[in-house]
Amino acid sequence: MDLLERYAPAVKVVLAGGSGQVGAVLRRALKPRGAEVVVLTREATPDTMQWDGKALGPWADAVDGADVVINLAGRSVNCRYTPENRRAILDSRVDSTRVIGQAIAQAESPPAVWLQASTATIYRHRYDAPNDDVTGELGGNEPGAPDTWNFSIDVAKAWEQTLAEAPTSHTRKVAMRSALTLSPDRGGVFDVLLGLVRKGLGGAMGDGRQYVSWIHEADFGAAVLFLIDHEELEGPVALASPNPIPNSEFMHVLREAWGARFGLPAPAWMIEIGTRLMGTESELVLKSRRVLPTRLLRAGFEFQFPEWPAAAADLCARVRDASRPDTR
Repeated sequence: MDLLERYAPAVKVVLAGGSGQVGAVLRRALKPRGAEVVVLTREATPDTMQWDGKALGPWADAVDGADVVINLAGRSVNCRYTPENRRAILDSRVDSTRVIGQAIAQAESPPAVWLQASTATIYRHRYDAPNDDVTGELGGNEPGAPDTWNFSIDVAKAWEQTLAEAPTSHTRKVAMRSALTLSPDRGGVFDVLLGLVRKGLGGAMGDGRQYVSWIHEADFGAAVLFLIDHEELEGPVALASPNPIPNSEFMHVLREAWGARFGLPAPAWMIEIGTRLMGTESELVLKSRRVLPTRLLRAGFEFQFPEWPAAAADLCARVRDASRPDTR
């Protein structure tokens, strides 16, 4: 029985940056447990509390007395890495992490645990062996790696350093090094990938050898609940399926799950042109992320969707169900 089951509905969770796709995944995971969830967003709504992710304000009162703080805040990386966007990406992550730390440090009743978003992109690009959260090699010095790849790693390191430096001695801190979190939500990563498949463009990307690290939304939500309950887990923890696979196989399985007969491949040069036209970066699909969740597995976490074929079939079925007209 986990913390939320023992104490719900008394458990209070502050979810910063919780209005996006991953925030929606977490809200769905927390809601059945009866937790009180306070969502911090830049634009307040009847269901959220406003904050700017930079300075202390009335929102900090919600942190004082909370049981759990989860920070997902950060400007989307789905953009071109122009100097302006680079500053916004870095500052939004570092500033929000720093001010969350300040709010916890001044709280009379600080939360028991602070789960801070990070990314599996922090690990180095490699094909030969996996990285994990015990002995994995951080990136940043790979020969020939594009500047944009190094930028992403620098951001992840600064993000985690800010978390580590926060003076929150009474609060356990976890850096969630998340892989691609896949859900059927519109605008999410899976929606984009499935859109390519539906258009006949879901073939291998680049040489197809680069590994894709991913996690089904059910396992992401369950892993977050697991982290809340397991006090022995702190520091970096990888949130990823234990079975990353090469891009060519990943896309093949997705085509089969959707029932697509073919998918045109896209060589690296075409990816570079396409991502530029789409206003994003090729790193998102060409960097090899082969990440294993060793610490979760050692702690006893069990994945509902450890293999991509079953996860892809589930996600595709849910997209189809959502698109069917309601005939009631």
